[in-house]
Amino acid sequence: QVHLVESGGGLVQPGGSLRLSCAASGRTFRTDIMGWFRQAPGKEREPVASIGPNAYHVSYSDAVKGRFAISRDSAKKTMYLQMNNLTTEDAAVYYCAQKYGSAWAYWGQGTQVTVSS
Repeated sequence: QVHLVESGGGLVQPGGSLRLSCAASGRTFRTDIMGWFRQAPGKEREPVASIGPNAYHVSYSDAVKGRFAISRDSAKKTMYLQMNNLTTEDAAVYYCAQKYGSAWAYWGQGTQVTVSS
């Protein structure tokens, strides 16, 4: 089993920054693709960023490219999402997820990000 726990969400003003963390336990973290997703009220959950096992392969949605940075520390079994220049459009519940095979099989409980002045 895999257990994912997000942290680092909160209230930030537009233009501000936050760093989210996702601590993983259970099956091997080192060899799995990890990702961040978000869901705003009334909208579907959408992918934000993903990172490969060796951390060399990363991808971002167009909405966050150039502002967000995904990273991982295999020794700590933790994934991060550095979010800069936040806008009100970034406000959402952010979820981390871990792939098993071709499916995003494991999910955290989510952490709320609120962007407001």
